[in-house]
Amino acid sequence: MTTDDHTEAAWLARAIELATSNVTHGGGPFGAVIVRGDELVSSGQNRVTRDNDPTAHAEVVAIRSACSLVGDFSLAGCTLYTSCEPCPLCVSAALWARLDRVVYAADRDDAARGGFDDRAFYELFETPRSEWTMPVTAHRLHDRSAPFDAWLAKDDRTAY
Repeated sequence: MTTDDHTEAAWLARAIELATSNVTHGGGPFGAVIVRGDELVSSGQNRVTRDNDPTAHAEVVAIRSACSLVGDFSLAGCTLYTSCEPCPLCVSAALWARLDRVVYAADRDDAARGGFDDRAFYELFETPRSEWTMPVTAHRLHDRSAPFDAWLAKDDRTAY
């Protein structure tokens, strides 16, 4: 095992430890850490049921914390280590945060065995929206572009 493999295994072990500890304390079985170089930037545990927040996945909690700590919405230069393969919400959050990499331990099949079938969401995104059980439709108002026009007219906007 190379040093890099050992380091990755150690960060993944920390994410798994957070996930297991979270179960012990009544939370979901997911944990995550964000690392820059050799430094731990933040960690997160699944807080969905604790906070009644369906977006409080371990990865999202870790991303929110890291962004707050570094004072930026970009986590470029950082790696997210997570106890399980990120669901579509968490992959999207990682992309928006501009993380360099995501490394996970368990996969979606392991999650399904534990009662968390993220595969359903991955499969949903592969089907036409017209076949979704939750309709997602457009209602195109005449002033629908007003927020974007205001944004483009703002000289001091922060590009992202």
